[in-house]
Amino acid sequence: MKVLVWQWGRYGAGPLYALELTRAFSTHDDVQALLSLSRGAELFQNGDVTECALPVRTYASLAGFAGRVAATPISIPWLARELRRLQVDIAVCAMPAAMDFAMAAALKLARIPYAIVVHEADPHPGDRFPSQIMLQRWLARGAVATFALSSFVAERLREQDKDGNRLLLRTSLPPFYQNTTSPTPGYQGGVLRLLSFGRLLSYKGLDLLTESLVLLGARQDLVVRVVGLGPESPELDRLRALPGVTVENGWVPERDVGSVLGWADAVILPYREASQSGVAAAAIAANRWVISTRVGGLPEQLATYPRAIMCDPAATDLARGIRTLLERGNLPAPAVDEQPSVWKTVAADMLDDLRRSLAMATSSPTGARLGSTPIYHRDR
Repeated sequence: MKVLVWQWGRYGAGPLYALELTRAFSTHDDVQALLSLSRGAELFQNGDVTECALPVRTYASLAGFAGRVAATPISIPWLARELRRLQVDIAVCAMPAAMDFAMAAALKLARIPYAIVVHEADPHPGDRFPSQIMLQRWLARGAVATFALSSFVAERLREQDKDGNRLLLRTSLPPFYQNTTSPTPGYQGGVLRLLSFGRLLSYKGLDLLTESLVLLGARQDLVVRVVGLGPESPELDRLRALPGVTVENGWVPERDVGSVLGWADAVILPYREASQSGVAAAAIAANRWVISTRVGGLPEQLATYPRAIMCDPAATDLARGIRTLLERGNLPAPAVDEQPSVWKTVAADMLDDLRRSLAMATSSPTGARLGSTPIYHRDR
């Protein structure tokens, strides 16, 4: 079976997930996995991608997006020809992006079915492009199967599918392996290094983090870095004013993510809502301690991780979680393991489902309307 994985975003977890999924598919002897990324993807600039079967020009601005939309009468037939040339059996959208309507049209023209991986079922407060959720729902209507990265997302998708006529499949988000260097053992010099990393938006619980640190009070044994990109806010100002806390508001290039994680003894996820977390996936891969709230799909994602401390989404409980690590004393330096077989295992389950979806799409007279029974894989 020949599978094309596409993701046309330029930054963040989307291209990285697509790359890792393609690599995992490729570990199976009976599969040829191809990758399609935006030519502007950060992974290209870093040299992390050595093979891309279908690089696509997207856009770098709103004007560029308008230009690409205007060019779709030309780009869609070109894409269809390229897809036929590659002899793709099925395509997988690794994470929806704005130009995916063109890919969906090209796939339809080339008579190639596709599946979609859904990371978020609903927009979060402060998301730059909440309309992408609407695009995602449109894409899902034409897909032969929809994969959800957590049971939480799967349940939301099931609730949204009023007709109950889509094939819903459960997968999971394996750890993201970065070039992470282990720090010296925790409490080197008697200080715990705590990292809050990711988009600096209100739903990420910046207020809860602030209040938890206020409850802990000024401490000589704790330093906190808040790193990520977001609008300036009163919460960030309050964090900056706290002793031992630094705020670094700016985009972190993919090549620098490993060094940011490498600084930390523990990563804190004080989220008010979440589906699953790419930051948690990276922290797990780096064997960092994780202090996380019990919201959305996070309890499921961290259920089997021995270095996770789960808290209620309340400042008092987050303070308890931080205090738990502070009271442990010296933390052993985390040994970063070799990448385990979890990606290969997840890919094997997805490939089985893709084969079945492909067979059902071929035999079903209604195409993507494949039945009403949601299917959930066992947790990883």
